[in-house]
Amino acid sequence: MRRAELVRRLESLRGFVEADPRREQVITPADAAAELLGTALARDDLAGRSVLDLGTGTGRLAIGAALLGAESVVGVDADAAAVAVARENARAVGVDVRWLVGPVDAALPPADTVVMNPPFGAQSRHADRPFWAAALALARRAVYAFSLADSRTFIARETVARGARIEETRPVRWDLPATFPHHRKPTVPLSVDLWVLRTERNAA
Repeated sequence: MRRAELVRRLESLRGFVEADPRREQVITPADAAAELLGTALARDDLAGRSVLDLGTGTGRLAIGAALLGAESVVGVDADAAAVAVARENARAVGVDVRWLVGPVDAALPPADTVVMNPPFGAQSRHADRPFWAAALALARRAVYAFSLADSRTFIARETVARGARIEETRPVRWDLPATFPHHRKPTVPLSVDLWVLRTERNAA
């Protein structure tokens, strides 16, 4: 599937019924999602692999992984209403994703590749930390994820501490649309990084 077609399909998916600022529920921009997924595909971490999407929200990354040929995809989110939207989105584009409702620090199945757009910790300090811990523990091959540029030191330290390595980090374009009542501008550009972390556990 060409990137333009993937972006078009991801943009067609429904968003949150009512985004919760406490959970930092923002839609992953379709272009950024396509860049993350395309990077995983090019590195042989997507097609034919098992994929776990932590904090899936309305399912853009999980559904995109399924569209690009992942063997199996699981999407996890603590918000049952968001998962209900994700389930509808998957049906709308005709892909099979297993959806789970619960926190990321619950007992979850490992996967070859973990993808995620976790909370950035802007509303709740350290809200992202359980996501990174879970991702590094559950990914057998690699983690592909977004974070604010301000988190670089923490993520680098966490990666090394858990026996993984940083394969790449690069900035991505991220224009946050007005989502919550306190947002005053139509869009706000954020300094966001795309991370590729190689866990190497049972990598084939």
